[in-house]
Amino acid sequence: MRVLIVEDETIAYEYLSGLIRRIDSGIEIVDTTESISQTVNWLRGNPVPDLIFMDIHLSDGLAFSVFDLITVETPIIFTTAYDEYAINAFKVNSIDYLLKPAEEEDLKKAIEKFKRLTSPEKNYYLQQQAQANYTGNYFNKLLISYRDNLIPVSVKDIVCFYTSDHQTQIYTADGKQYQYNKTLDSIYQNLDPNQFFRANKQFIIAREYVKNITIWFDRRLLITLSVEVPERVYVSKNKASEFKEWMVV
Repeated sequence: MRVLIVEDETIAYEYLSGLIRRIDSGIEIVDTTESISQTVNWLRGNPVPDLIFMDIHLSDGLAFSVFDLITVETPIIFTTAYDEYAINAFKVNSIDYLLKPAEEEDLKKAIEKFKRLTSPEKNYYLQQQAQANYTGNYFNKLLISYRDNLIPVSVKDIVCFYTSDHQTQIYTADGKQYQYNKTLDSIYQNLDPNQFFRANKQFIIAREYVKNITIWFDRRLLITLSVEVPERVYVSKNKASEFKEWMVV
């Protein structure tokens, strides 16, 4: 049995892969991916695995976005530290849903459940995955508090989110700025990862408003946006490949 693991934390990957090998030494872990974009590109360019273990909370958003981008022809066992995603996990009729860190007995039962599936049952799972769509889960508008008013801001007009000194600012395409009382982590969970990228600890940037990309001397990427921002936007050399994949997906 050939297995792909989708997991963005090294420790979590090592724990899960070790547990899988201990349960069944005949399982081949063919590869691991860390993000939505990497997973989509891997599935497009490699033979279909028999089973995927998929973390829900990935570096560039929720794993459910994978199903919006491509048809996944492999049954899924979801793994996550957050139980609030259980409903969406079962919307795609996943084989199982395991909370991290997975217990060996629970993982064993999930693998055995997969092995018992008949061909018609596997086809049913795949049909459910193909019909799932999660685009509606993302913000289309934000309500910004300003004095005694609430200002609606369309997400498609947002160039970037910027945080400094524990304050978040929104920069829009018309040159306006708004203070927003949420952290980048909480904001990013509700943005479409096809349109927004977490460039670093201070910036979330929109694909639509990336004006120029410069390869910096230390292999970082310098991103120029369509509006002026308080400081330069860098993507680290470790995330440069992921960023370039994101730009062309």
